[in-house]
Order: sequence, then C-alpha cells, then structure tokens
Amino acid sequence: MPQQPTPQLSELAEDFATVLCVVAHPDDIEYGTCAAVAKWTAAGKSVTYWLATRGEAGIDTLAPAQAGPLREAEEIASAAVVGVDTVIFGDHRDGVVEYGLDLRRDIAREIRRRRPKLVITGSYGHRFVGGMINQADHRAVGLACQDAVADAGNRWIFPELLDEGLDPHHVGLLAFAGAAEPTQFVDVTGHFGAAVASLEEHRAYNDALPDSFPKPPELLGWILGGGGQQAGVEHALLLDVVERR
Repeated sequence: MPQQPTPQLSELAEDFATVLCVVAHPDDIEYGTCAAVAKWTAAGKSVTYWLATRGEAGIDTLAPAQAGPLREAEEIASAAVVGVDTVIFGDHRDGVVEYGLDLRRDIAREIRRRRPKLVITGSYGHRFVGGMINQADHRAVGLACQDAVADAGNRWIFPELLDEGLDPHHVGLLAFAGAAEPTQFVDVTGHFGAAVASLEEHRAYNDALPDSFPKPPELLGWILGGGGQQAGVEHALLLDVVERR
C-alpha cells in the first residue's frame, strides 16, 4: 500500500506546456529529473535541455578533447530516450563554471528563446538531500538560473538580448531538484524504466565510475523510490518549487 504523503509535500500541478531544464553537466538531468521529463513528453509537453558544459572534465582517463564530444553524444542519446530532441550546450568550462553575468545572460537568453512556463534546475545549496556535498558547478548554475529567471523578464537587464530579437518572458514556475527541503513532488510512477534507460545511455561516464558507485537501477531506485515513500506513491521526483507572480 502506498504511504500517505509527507504533510509539507503537495503534488505539482502540471498545467504547463513548455519546460526548460537548466543544468551544468551531461547526466545531471538523468539523476531523477528525466523521469518527470518522460512523463511530460508522453503527455505532449515540450521539453528543452540547456547544459552549461559538455562534461569534458568528467572522465579521469580521457582528455577533455576526447571526453567532451563523447559525453555530448551520450547526453543527446539520453535525452532522446525520454522524448527530448532539443539539447543545447553552452561554452562554459566543466569543473570551473563561474557564477556571473555571462552565465546569467546565457540562461536568460535560452529562457527568452524557449519561453517556458516551468524552468527546472538543480539545487544550489551546499548539500543535496541526504546530506551529500554539492559540486561547485551545480551551485553556480543553480544560483545563476534562479537569477536568470528574473533577468529574462526584465527588458532593462541584458538589453542586448532585445537586439537579438528576444523579448522578455515571465517564468511562472521555478523548480530545484535535489533540494534538501523539497516542497512538491511529481508522481513518476510508470516512468522508472525510461529514467533508468536514459541514465544508462551515459555508458562511458558510468563505466568510469568506481565499482562501489550504485548502478542506474539502484541509484534511481534510491532517488525516485525514496521520493515516492515521502510522496505516498511508488516513484516520485521531489522538487523545491517557487511560484512566481
């Protein structure tokens, strides 16, 4: 029997048609968020991925010039598994992404271009849910994304985007995955297999992980199964959601 939802969690109202996922690296979306993406694309929603880097510093045995194109291809294949065919990569350097105006502008540009109702990114807290230390690129991109959501709606911030033909756009929902204190959940029951298959497309990266690192079914079982326990369903993605008026 499903458990009752944790009192502070409510189910995300999925009355949006367009979603932009903003992350630092290939595979960031695949650590749980892709289950919700699979649900949304199956329902006819439009989902776009924007990644700050190509993950070129993520495989110790491969030089960045080799790893970057490989991980880019793996991310594109991974996205296709859950129904996403638009994957954009920024030109920020993996491992040393800096919070600042350039990053904010790049994200605001993509928000204005894609005009999503929901923007979903990763937590910028120092720790993830469960107490794990959050990586520097994740923190930079999460914080920049929060600020870029506001930037995208203000014509006087980055006016050069107007010169590119990109009018301001108001984002109604901003969500953070992996947050230590989630507020809402997406019931992704029935989409666990697609999430596992999506993460498994990162073959070179997964193969380079230590043997002790959980395999995709185990890892996503912990993330989405644990979320489901808190939400009172089989599998759930937990999010910290901000509704923007």
